[in-house]
Amino acid sequence: MRPSRIISGGQIGADIAALRWAISKGITHGGHCPRGRRSKAGPIAAQYQLIETASKDYPFRTKLNVQNSNATLIFTGPRGPGPGSKLTARMCEELRRPFMWVDPWTSALSVREWLEQHRPETLNVAGWGNATIEPRVMEILDAAID
Repeated sequence: MRPSRIISGGQIGADIAALRWAISKGITHGGHCPRGRRSKAGPIAAQYQLIETASKDYPFRTKLNVQNSNATLIFTGPRGPGPGSKLTARMCEELRRPFMWVDPWTSALSVREWLEQHRPETLNVAGWGNATIEPRVMEILDAAID
């Protein structure tokens, strides 16, 4: 199952890895980011086709990305979900959007099966804001998406 669009908030870690992966596969990408293309690693590069929100706040763009997707993968670090990931999950629940926690031990096959079940046209990818997760995100997406 191949989504036609991958979106994220453009933060370092899971978000940016998903956008890089989409670009490498020729999949349309996008999403919303805070005003000023704000990220914890500095301004988000212009190559990522993100729409700046009117707010500098992260929760505002998180809600827009959940709202504008059909499903969300939330990647966690080895110590579990952080506050931003928990907020994403809460927003998925509020907006009745399916989401899947993907921890470092989650198999690509289980992600693939979940994607087949939900068949999202637009997939939101969120999660751990640490660059060390980027290779794992790309590996999971490579194995889980045709």
